[in-house]
Amino acid sequence: MNDAATRTAVLFPGQGSHVEGMGDTVARAAPELHARCLELVGDDAFARAGEDTRFAQPAIFCASLAAAAHDGVDGDAIYAGHSLGEISALTAAGVFTLDDGLRLVVERGRLMAQSAADQGDGTMFALLKGTAEQAHEIAGAHGVTVANDNAPGQLVLSGSRAKLEEAQAAAKEVGIRVMRLDVAGAFHSPAMASAADGFAAALADIELHEARVPVFSCASAKPFADVRAELAAALTSPVLWRQTLLALQDAGVTDFVDAGPAQILAGTVKRTIAVAANA
Repeated sequence: MNDAATRTAVLFPGQGSHVEGMGDTVARAAPELHARCLELVGDDAFARAGEDTRFAQPAIFCASLAAAAHDGVDGDAIYAGHSLGEISALTAAGVFTLDDGLRLVVERGRLMAQSAADQGDGTMFALLKGTAEQAHEIAGAHGVTVANDNAPGQLVLSGSRAKLEEAQAAAKEVGIRVMRLDVAGAFHSPAMASAADGFAAALADIELHEARVPVFSCASAKPFADVRAELAAALTSPVLWRQTLLALQDAGVTDFVDAGPAQILAGTVKRTIAVAANA
């Protein structure tokens, strides 16, 4: 891999990056993809992206892929995705066909929504301004999971609402601001075990192709080695996004492109890389 091939990283977002009107944007840029999404979901995923993970995941996948194709992303870039965005990144890199990638995302959203419904009281709280060490200490003391390490001072806990409320009180005692996230499940925690099993079965039926560019996993902060196993395991594993950004920087990346409609990942880059540069 030469220096030119590692200069740019294209980042594909996960949930929470939907914006109003993105369905119209996808319909203009990729009408066949838009139509296929509506067919597979059985409803307007774009209009309902704010309601449920079943709609949010395929809608964001389509918006990200349409944006990456429209922007003419450099074929020599490194790709990385945040949670759901891993499938977008792998699809953009050619590991999955566009239709297979979309079908996987639709199934992933369905399985995660079902696991969340079965669990009943799962949710996620963000810890703002705290350290990773504090987040892990609080999580361990209250029986919840550190689900996301997104950027310095941006960590997310996942678990039952009752236990998270206990963790929230403990966090406030040490001056950490806590924000409840508008999600209906304890994602990236052991509560998603049944979804991970179902997703592994879905992945077993999908053909893999050689990646055109390197794709980093946000569960390992390393290039994918076993795509099927790592994607399934990621449903119960924490998102190591801060570590992934630093690994991309170590790989020679100097320019980060956010392929998401809400440009949320661009903010994590500014926080993470700026801190690393000043360390």
